[in-house]
Order: sequence, then C-alpha cells, then structure tokens
Amino acid sequence: MPRIIAARRTAVVPKGGKFALLEPHELASPVIHACLADAGIAAHEVGELILSNALGGGGNPARIAALAAGLPEHVAGLSIDRQCAGGLDAILLGHAMVQAGHHEVVIAGGAESYSRRPLRSRTFADGRPPEPYSQARFTPWPDRDPDMAEAAAELSRKIGITRAEQDAWAQRSHALALSHAACRVREITPVGDVSEDAFTRNLTSRHCERARVVSGDITAANMAVAADAAAFVVIVSDQMAKRLNARGLTLIEGATLGAAPDQPGLAPISAIKHVLKRADVDHKILARAEVMEAFAAQALACIRGAHLPDEIVNPAGGALAQGHPVGASGAILVVRLFHALRTGDAPALAAIAAAGGIGSAALFEAIE
Repeated sequence: MPRIIAARRTAVVPKGGKFALLEPHELASPVIHACLADAGIAAHEVGELILSNALGGGGNPARIAALAAGLPEHVAGLSIDRQCAGGLDAILLGHAMVQAGHHEVVIAGGAESYSRRPLRSRTFADGRPPEPYSQARFTPWPDRDPDMAEAAAELSRKIGITRAEQDAWAQRSHALALSHAACRVREITPVGDVSEDAFTRNLTSRHCERARVVSGDITAANMAVAADAAAFVVIVSDQMAKRLNARGLTLIEGATLGAAPDQPGLAPISAIKHVLKRADVDHKILARAEVMEAFAAQALACIRGAHLPDEIVNPAGGALAQGHPVGASGAILVVRLFHALRTGDAPALAAIAAAGGIGSAALFEAIE
C-alpha cells in the first residue's frame, strides 16, 4: 500500500503580497526540497512530479518546477488542471501511479500564483479585437456557467444559509487559525522571509458587517481571498516506506465526481458520501475533516449535506483565514492532515469543490 511520508507547503499569501514576484516554480522548488529532506529521499530516486496549476499560461509548469528543484532530467513532470480540486487530485493520481508499480516515489501537489497569472483574451477569426476574460469557461452553456461568487450566493439563498451564519463561520476560521498558529510551523517551509500565513487576523462581527458585498450575502469577509502558495507530498511504495522506516498517511479511499455544473458548491457532498460508503466508514467516527472554505456558504453546505460534525471540521481554521491558491488548495488540506493525524486516530477526510460542478474527497489514516 503506498504511503505519504512527507508533506510541506509554503505560507499562503494574498495576491499582491510578499510572493507577488515569484513564479509558481519558484514557490514549488523550496517545498519540494523540504519534502525530500523530510522523507530522507535523494532527488535521483524520484520517478514523477505531478503539479496542479489552474491559472498559469500552460507550458507544463510541472516540468519547470522539476528542473528548478534539481530533480533529474528523467522526471518529465505532469501538469494537471482540475481547478480548485487539482491539488488533491494530483495526490490521488500520484497514489495510483505508485500503487500500479509505475514509480517507487512520486511527488504530488500544486503551485499557484494569482499575482503572476497571465492576462487572458479570446481571439476571433473575423478580425474583431481580442476579448479579455478572467474566468475560464467550465460548461458549454453560458446560462449554466456562473461566476463563482454568484453561484455561492445562489447556493446560500437556495438552502437558506444566512449571512450571519456565513460570517460566524468566517470568524470561527480566523479564531481557530490564530489559536493554532504554532501547529503550522511543522507544515510551512519558509520562502524568503515568509514563514507564516499572512491573511489570518482577528475577524470581528464589526469587520464582517462593514465588509464589501460581492454578490448577495457573499462578502469580502466570508469568501477566501485570492492567494499565492505551493504544497506537495511525497508518496512512496510500501517497500520504500519500510526501508526508510517512515510513518505516514495511507489513502483508504478517494474519488472525484461531477455534479450539477451550475451548483459547484454542492459537488463534494456526493464525493464524500461515495468514499465513506466505499470505505465502510461512518461519518460519525471521523477524527477530522479538512473541508475547503472557498466560500463560507459552500463549506457550510458541504458540511451539512454530508452530515459532518462541526467540531471535527477545520479545527485549526481553513481557507477563509488563509486564502485560496487555487491549484494548491487541495494539497494544503492533505498537508494539514499529515501533520495533524497520529497513529491510532480514526480516519480523516479531505474534501474540496471545483468550478464546473466537480467534487473531490479522500479518506486517510495515519500508520507507523
């Protein structure tokens, strides 16, 4: 059974902050180095690097990151784009590669720079000037391809999640992140002089009341800020884990499923239920659940729809208190579980929604 034996991330820094001049591979490289050092694995032993990136300009950023990190030239690098779910999906794919015997060691995760993302424009054959756009298309139907904030606002209206509930969840996220700041030391690889998440603050009701409205009940306080970060894990075969005498996480079950494209916030519910059923695990026995908080409304909808106890969800805060580096966000959930779980704990869950109506979920447990 493959095992995750190392997991690291950068701090999460809002767009335009201290990572504003760094390209994705410059965020990824120090994290890859730290992961290999933690695992006790030499660079030449790595078979593949899988990197999720949603906002870049293409060109296989995984290959660039592999070369920048000093991995051997035989590591081709595999870039994937499943938007917000990509970081978790990269880990699921890496696990499958190792389990199938294709590689003994795979590094998987994501790197994203909102600050350095290229400008996008559509071109036309009839000579019209290029048309700039910020959000890519996720369905072939314009009327079922909503702006993400508008989709979250519609979700909150549809299932009755009030702004007060959303603001309260955002305040909870920041408060827990502040109280567990010391725990992040194990997760974060410093890049330059940045060694802690930059956005976490004492978010009060007054701040929430005064926050800029984005759409409906969605405000700047109850949605995650655009951010820059990288996060990776090292996945090895059982034989290599035994050789290294390494503890770590094992994947019990994972799934990525599509759902209604115009209600992306609900997509993780079916994925969560699928993995729990396949693993024969009751949601009531989960030790912990790391659920992506792109929007408080989306997180609350998933938590309630999957019947997760509030107290086990994001107990050290989530993306509302950190930010959302799209392609890296799913991997950050797994990094958090790696450092939080101890041998003997009940299984733990990671779950995330993605544009286009995609949900990814995975169950992990810690073993010696």
